[in-house]
Amino acid sequence: MKKLLILSLLLAFIFPSEINAQRKKSKKKTETSTEKTKPKSKTKKYSDFIKKDTKTDEGLFKVHETKDKFYYEIPKELLGKEMLLVSRIKELPSGFGGGYVNAGSKTNEQVVVWEQFKKKILLKIKSYNAIANDSLPIYKSVKSNNLEPILYAFDIETESKDSTAVLIDVTKFFSSDVKAISGINSRARTQYKVKRLDASRSFINTIKSYPQNVEVVQDFTFDASKPPSNSRAQTISIRMNQSMILLPEKPMMPRLFDKRVGYFTVGNIDYNSEKLKADSKKYIRRWRLEPKDKEAYARGELVEPIKPIVYYLDPATPEKLRKYIKQGVDDWQKVFETAGFKNAIMAKMPPTKEEDPEFSMEDIRYSSIRYVASTTRNATGPSVSDPRSGEIIESDIIWYHNHLRSYRNRYLLETGAANPSARTLDTPAEEIGEMMRMVIAHEIGHALGLPHNMAASYAYPVESLRNGDFTQKNGIAATIMDYARYNYIAQPGDEGVRFIRQLGPYDHYSINWGYRVIPGAGSPKDEVKTLDGWIDQKANDPIYKFGIQRRGGFDPASQTEGIGNDQVKASNYGIKNLKIVAKNLPQWTSDQTNNYEDLSELYGELLGTWNRYVGHVIGNVGGVFEDNKKPNQKGNVYSVLPKYKQKESLNWLLNNTFTTQNWLLDKNILANTNHTGYVERMGRYQNRHLSSLLNEARLERMINSEVTSYDFYAASEMVKDIRKGIFSEANSTQNVTVYRRNLQKSLIDRLGVLLNSKNAKNSDISSIARGELTALKYQVTTASKRAVNSITKYHYKDCLAKINSILDPK
Repeated sequence: MKKLLILSLLLAFIFPSEINAQRKKSKKKTETSTEKTKPKSKTKKYSDFIKKDTKTDEGLFKVHETKDKFYYEIPKELLGKEMLLVSRIKELPSGFGGGYVNAGSKTNEQVVVWEQFKKKILLKIKSYNAIANDSLPIYKSVKSNNLEPILYAFDIETESKDSTAVLIDVTKFFSSDVKAISGINSRARTQYKVKRLDASRSFINTIKSYPQNVEVVQDFTFDASKPPSNSRAQTISIRMNQSMILLPEKPMMPRLFDKRVGYFTVGNIDYNSEKLKADSKKYIRRWRLEPKDKEAYARGELVEPIKPIVYYLDPATPEKLRKYIKQGVDDWQKVFETAGFKNAIMAKMPPTKEEDPEFSMEDIRYSSIRYVASTTRNATGPSVSDPRSGEIIESDIIWYHNHLRSYRNRYLLETGAANPSARTLDTPAEEIGEMMRMVIAHEIGHALGLPHNMAASYAYPVESLRNGDFTQKNGIAATIMDYARYNYIAQPGDEGVRFIRQLGPYDHYSINWGYRVIPGAGSPKDEVKTLDGWIDQKANDPIYKFGIQRRGGFDPASQTEGIGNDQVKASNYGIKNLKIVAKNLPQWTSDQTNNYEDLSELYGELLGTWNRYVGHVIGNVGGVFEDNKKPNQKGNVYSVLPKYKQKESLNWLLNNTFTTQNWLLDKNILANTNHTGYVERMGRYQNRHLSSLLNEARLERMINSEVTSYDFYAASEMVKDIRKGIFSEANSTQNVTVYRRNLQKSLIDRLGVLLNSKNAKNSDISSIARGELTALKYQVTTASKRAVNSITKYHYKDCLAKINSILDPK
């Protein structure tokens, strides 16, 4: 054993270097092997992405398509530049959106910028809600308190060969369900029970680049439990168009908004102000019209604009209607001449494929008038604008196919008594065309920046609307932008009267105010003195008054669908005509067609027409005129309608609304259009008007008028007059009809609502309601003891029980 140990030590001593060498060799070999397995880093080249078979489209960005991949080559000089991203529906399933969403509908509009951050390109949404000059210290705070959201982050794949551009893969972005550019909003997702985007059935259709914009078409398919159509498919397929356009490097000089002249607006909070608070600024929305010859323009000559406003007609527009649509656009040429421009606006047919193979209605460079195959009865005039200045970039007018049916029906109902050519279901083509022309003109007005002006229909005296010369020259309202569609005041025998609306003097006034270039003005503030002067020249002339459209408005002069400056007189004429139409309605419809479908439809709309005439008179009760002024103008902004006119209006309502309108209940119509529901239908209309009269806002307004006016109609007096009028039978032995019984119960219910309203419990409203219910309690108690028929007696006892339960719910 000892000999073996000695031998081992001798061997170790003799061969140590060889053993260590082998170990080192083995270790070195292992290290070398490890190094060989490490991947060598390799920078991707432009040629790795853009190959010989790559399709490239030159434009704002180079767009590359390689197999199923799409790349944007973004010039570095465009990083940080502001662009407008507009999302539109290009094609959609039947029934989507309930009839008011269609091909061409805009779903979102946002300013975006492409920015580089390290090895990524960020697509950020930019806001103009708050602004400040970047030279001011407060600019840092504005930026810090208005952080711009990142819509998407892209990896930089590589740079262009000359290093002037970056290459990013946009495939995933445009093939994913990005909510900010989706065609299906949160409400639609809930309504149709949208589950998810099916990637296997969704793809990028095309991406095309143009000099100032890039257009993307996406095909998306979603799994949905309750799709609007083809329910068994459990699917919604929708085609989207994303337009991204480079905004002008230098924004158009904006024009400050003035609420005395109607314009749509853009706005922001301006922190550049030296005042003790930030300025809230609003600018009007308008197209950029600049004269080709500035010197001639300054001399007052008519000058063409550098870039006119051009609308392209949808190729789907029926040929017989095209000339009327074109006229509706071209009618604004004369209006723009008032602002110093000739040939400022026009309509054209779109270029053929031979003329321009890349023309698309979705291309944001082109404005269009779309003809939509839809049963919806409507037309709209939306536009896209630069939020920095209000410059309108593009607009798409929407015309729905069935809209003319509404106009035919109203033409018959509102003018048939005085207009023989309206007494038919086959309205003459030229008259239908004239209606369409004026609807298009109205929608073009919206697209030019003009909102509804509901005061314009109040500008003309009622009697003047029966005069042929006056109406042919001035139309039936001072602007096309009011909802004054037909002359329902003209009576049988009035000669030469115009029945269809047209452009008016206010249109010339407002376009001049918004579009005329003011020489020498270098800033929006510089223009104010001149703009104020134009308003001062027309002050106190009702033709040039602007009245905003409000739901539940308070100004008797700014009402939807009314015409003439006296609502009582106008509605008297309207109902007088409507009675003639009601009597002849079967003769003009079912007698001609040998079916009752049109009679039923028109009878329903006849009730709606009567309902509108009543609503105009209701607007007088508690009415307060609004005449926007600056302090240097004479008169008050708000003035109460005189008491006598309010009382006259209420008496009219008691006679023409709350007294049973037997002329509306023609048995020849009712017995052939429905088996039941007549009482309930009339009751719904009467209840609607009663609730409107006894609306808390109206009553509060009347209570407040006692403070601001010496000539007011007290709320307590008005409610008392209503109670006396609706329960007039209770003062005699007169039996109460079924219509009146229902109305009387409704009055009690409405007073109960006012008594128990949380908003009104500490105001005079609850006191008035309690007082009138107490008076009614005595009135119906006495009435129930008189000699009346059984159902009337039961009715009074039921009324008494209702009143007691309201006054003493315990």
